[in-house]
Amino acid sequence: MNRTVVCVVGPTASGKTKLGVALAHLLDGEVVSADSMQVYRDMAIGTARPTAEEMAGVPHHMLGVVDPRENYSVARYVQEATGCVEDILRRGKRPILVGGTGLYIDGLCRGENYAGFQPDSGLRQALQARARAEGLDALWRELEQVDPETAARLHPHDEKRVLRALEVWQATGKTISQHDRESRQRPPRYEKVAIVLTYRDRQALYNRIDQRVDQMVARGLVEEVQGLLAAGVPLTGTAMQAIGYKELARALTQGGDLAQAVEEVKRRSRQYAKRQLSWFRRDPNTKWILLEKEQDFSSVIQDSTDYLREKGLP
Repeated sequence: MNRTVVCVVGPTASGKTKLGVALAHLLDGEVVSADSMQVYRDMAIGTARPTAEEMAGVPHHMLGVVDPRENYSVARYVQEATGCVEDILRRGKRPILVGGTGLYIDGLCRGENYAGFQPDSGLRQALQARARAEGLDALWRELEQVDPETAARLHPHDEKRVLRALEVWQATGKTISQHDRESRQRPPRYEKVAIVLTYRDRQALYNRIDQRVDQMVARGLVEEVQGLLAAGVPLTGTAMQAIGYKELARALTQGGDLAQAVEEVKRRSRQYAKRQLSWFRRDPNTKWILLEKEQDFSSVIQDSTDYLREKGLP
């Protein structure tokens, strides 16, 4: 079998899990999750981790493999997910990469080398402390000095990415922009055939997102967050920065209004979907499938398999 990885990507609540499972059945494949928060244990509801029923007998990898007290990173994901992909290929199966974390997907397929970057070195905690003391704007201005290319594409209030960019710079002596340039000069580890799944009508996507958040709350999202807090998961940890957890944890620990927190989760989820779509538009070598509000999913599977055949996949 060649080293082609099929990628099913797109914004949150677009139906990636369903399509990924269907393609895995058709291609004799196994799914490798590419979701930066589904890697955590005890966070199934708020991350929309696939249920056993949704997996429909297809093996899934990189789900619930990390303690939520740990700070996870793209470097660790690439290392661990690569092991999964290599094992799938060795067994003659097709890897199906499913998720919406573009950074993880690109790093895995390109074969990023994060040598020298130790995410648990204490740099992240030191930068978080500085952000609280000096304000995030000060750290963004620092990033602008050392890596203006990365700073220009980040919102000054995007704490997670601003801190990560400074962390990489401090840990490796190279900017993220330099790492990206060097990686583009190397041949990719895997050939990528990507399908982007989203709704033609943006409002239809937003309605789906709002409905999903309501369903998460009904399934026990608040109780899930309470359980994480009771288990000692820190508010500043990576896991608690996930949309849905951060807002509810703040309301629970500071006496906020839970109903308002849920509305904030919806708003931030819609904003995140916009950023995801922007990320996937950067790659012209992708197949976009635009869903209608009411659509027979069999047509989505047909469009996907037709595209895969064009790319030489059975």
